[in-house]
Amino acid sequence: MSSGTNQIEWCTVKLGDDYNWWVVEVSDEIHWDVDGLSIIDPRQVAHIAELAEALQDYKFDASLYEAAMIPFRIDKDLGDGYVRLVRSKEPLLDSDDPLFGLPDIVDEDNGPYADFIDNITKARVALLNDLISFEQKFTVDELEEAIREEENNSFIEGKAVHLFNEITSIMDYVPTGWKLDGDDSDGDGNENLDDYDIDEEADEEVAKKLGASENLKWDEDDEEEKDDVYEGGPPDEEKAKEEA
Repeated sequence: MSSGTNQIEWCTVKLGDDYNWWVVEVSDEIHWDVDGLSIIDPRQVAHIAELAEALQDYKFDASLYEAAMIPFRIDKDLGDGYVRLVRSKEPLLDSDDPLFGLPDIVDEDNGPYADFIDNITKARVALLNDLISFEQKFTVDELEEAIREEENNSFIEGKAVHLFNEITSIMDYVPTGWKLDGDDSDGDGNENLDDYDIDEEADEEVAKKLGASENLKWDEDDEEEKDDVYEGGPPDEEKAKEEA
């Protein structure tokens, strides 16, 4: 495990207008760059684990998911959409507390998160080849190229790609023109908040820890506008509040 992973103890996160969380400040600024750094919330942690169930028969390695995400628990609500998280000693997928997962990307090319992405990519390709009768076998390179094209389009539009979307775009991917039985995905790799179940009990538990339920309001049907919600990609770290 890298020294940067060992040293990070807390982070400040900001809730975006799409109800995704972005990191704006970390305890270890030497090894970690918060520019565009995202973090998955407890519901997203569980949803990724649920998607992984379909990949169990295709050499998906659950231990890589645990290793890829550094667990954090809620410490305090700083107000204005900012929350302070502290490192948790409990495992991400087997904890009594709702945990956030920070991708271990200190080593972007060979670190735990890169290993996880490589594993789910190969597993998804194996699943697609097993369930779809392609004229020629679908390849890892083809999936990676499709995902890379989507991400490049987002960057061109000035949108940062949240890691939840990065992961689910791989785990849900279906080539254009094809559809899996019982799969409502249109194959565009875009994940919508309405596409997965809301664990209301878990949401309430997180909200209680924050002390303000509006900070974790997942329902997109609520169109009430908030002045403190930023637009676009990850918020500017200069806007992060000082630790209380």
